Amino acid sequence: MDIKDAIRTIPDHPKPGIMFRDVTTLLADAGAFRRTVDALVAPLAGAKIDKVAGIEARGFILGGAVAHQLSVGFLPVRKKGKLPFTTLAEDYELEYGTDTIEIHVDAAQPGEKVLIVDDLVATGGTAEAAVKLLRRAGADVVGCAFVVDLRDLGGAERLRALGVQVTALVEFAGH
Repeated sequence: MDIKDAIRTIPDHPKPGIMFRDVTTLLADAGAFRRTVDALVAPLAGAKIDKVAGIEARGFILGGAVAHQLSVGFLPVRKKGKLPFTTLAEDYELEYGTDTIEIHVDAAQPGEKVLIVDDLVATGGTAEAAVKLLRRAGADVVGCAFVVDLRDLGGAERLRALGVQVTALVEFAGH
């Protein structure tokens, strides 16, 4: 089974016309999960990375596994109000309104090379906010790695426009 085949598609979720790409089926399949983590790590051979930043919530699972494979630290990028210490925050646009993500002020040190990991890039708003947040903390964002790119929504291109290298293991058309 390839990685794409391990991802369940749920039509009309969370609203009519949306094809939700559910990676929980991939995470539940030990072989597919292992292949996914290995494939996320493979392009990084020889790269200098100090930390992996995982975007809440599936990015925690994947990012934690990638950090483990790379033998580097992990830093969570969380929704507003979830972190217990002093934070840096970044607002970003949603389809209807705004949201905020945060990191601890000491999560990334100036000059640290950080890889951002999440399950999926759609419009790229959350990942773009993570890039801006980590850069404000002084980190050097070396790239963003995703399992899925919903290419028609343009998120990967939005990140590349910020000068960030983007990798995705599989693509799905539409959304």
